[in-house]
Amino acid sequence: MLVKTPTSSEIKPSLVKIFLAGSIEMGSAEDWQQYVIDELSKITNHDCIEIYNPRRESWDSSWIQSQQEDNFNEQVNWELNNLEAADLILFYFSPETKSPITLFELGRYAKPHNTIVCCPDKFYRKGNVEIFCTRESIVLYDNLDKAIGALKTKIKQNGK
Repeated sequence: MLVKTPTSSEIKPSLVKIFLAGSIEMGSAEDWQQYVIDELSKITNHDCIEIYNPRRESWDSSWIQSQQEDNFNEQVNWELNNLEAADLILFYFSPETKSPITLFELGRYAKPHNTIVCCPDKFYRKGNVEIFCTRESIVLYDNLDKAIGALKTKIKQNGK
């Protein structure tokens, strides 16, 4: 089941909840989330997962990035709530982006048992991501397909 912002879902304890954290850059980054969703739909037990995709189709770049802006506030809180609720988080750093929010989320939410990180070599802060992952004992992948393979393994391990 796919849950996109700003939609909420009734949390079902039997589902493995997956949050797709990573480069969006207000819509300018490639839609890597859809690629991950397509790949996860191929697994035999895909009905046991719930995927939280923060890429918002109705995003309006004119929204002021302020707590007082209702749509922006809703978006940020949706992301934070679902990052906290997630059983697994896939972080992806697109080399064409800066992704400051993804770096923040990595530092705030990443744990060795629930995190898969993909950071290709050309990401401008790959060294920072490498050091963080080493310190936190999180495996780092440089290729999205390898990271998706690791995510599939963790889904099997977390099957409820």
